[in-house]
Amino acid sequence: MTRGTRIFLSCIYWAFVLYVFVPLILMVVMGFKDSKFIGFPIRSWTLDWYLGVFEDAEVVSVFVYSVAIAVFSTLISVIVGTWIAVLLEGRKFWGRAAVFGLTILPALVPGIISAIAFRIYARLLGIEPGMFAIIWAHAVHNVPFVALVVMARLSTLPKSQTEAARDLGADPLVAFMRITLPYLVPAIMGASIFCLLLSFDDFVRSFFLGSYEPTLPVLIFAMLRSGMSPEINAIATVALVLTAVLGVWAERYMRRMNKETGR
Repeated sequence: MTRGTRIFLSCIYWAFVLYVFVPLILMVVMGFKDSKFIGFPIRSWTLDWYLGVFEDAEVVSVFVYSVAIAVFSTLISVIVGTWIAVLLEGRKFWGRAAVFGLTILPALVPGIISAIAFRIYARLLGIEPGMFAIIWAHAVHNVPFVALVVMARLSTLPKSQTEAARDLGADPLVAFMRITLPYLVPAIMGASIFCLLLSFDDFVRSFFLGSYEPTLPVLIFAMLRSGMSPEINAIATVALVLTAVLGVWAERYMRRMNKETGR
């Protein structure tokens, strides 16, 4: 690789970094502005907007509500996605391609179409808009990501380990619990964090299937209808910091788990 090519690629990389991080930095900075309007110049600074996030009972309640939805939908998607991955990986049966196609289909359908379909289906089943409906929609949408991640991990599991467990008298359930499941923990953790963030950030399905109690993205959207303000920047910054901390912790945890499993 020539020096000119390296310089060109470096310029592209740093241009991409600036494109991603400059808006985020501006969002954080605007949360310190001592004014009700967004814009430069910033003549005075304040922490009131950030302190107000933790003092506002509505924002805290909505945040807890969104986290609860994300946790429950992730648990459901991890259980179902892992089961499907174990069913599909390394097995050949009639209709396997159809099952795999139907599994990944929710990830391919555009969000707005998926949300409308869920709303119609919920009404057909008599499911009222609210927390349960949102959890159901988020879980269905997240199952493909869990299945794909777990299948990729499962494909690297040496078959000799499970075969040795079976030869020693372990039934399929015991072999799965003692051999397969511990091996899949890093993939399951990674998929869980990804699903948590997807669910927490989901707006379209939450908007169509929600009731009077909004999730955090829906609340921010409602606040935006009256114009941008530093309060919105502060709320978004707090959510960004918390999700970033969660992502860093998950990445470090997965590295440690991969080292312990020898992969």
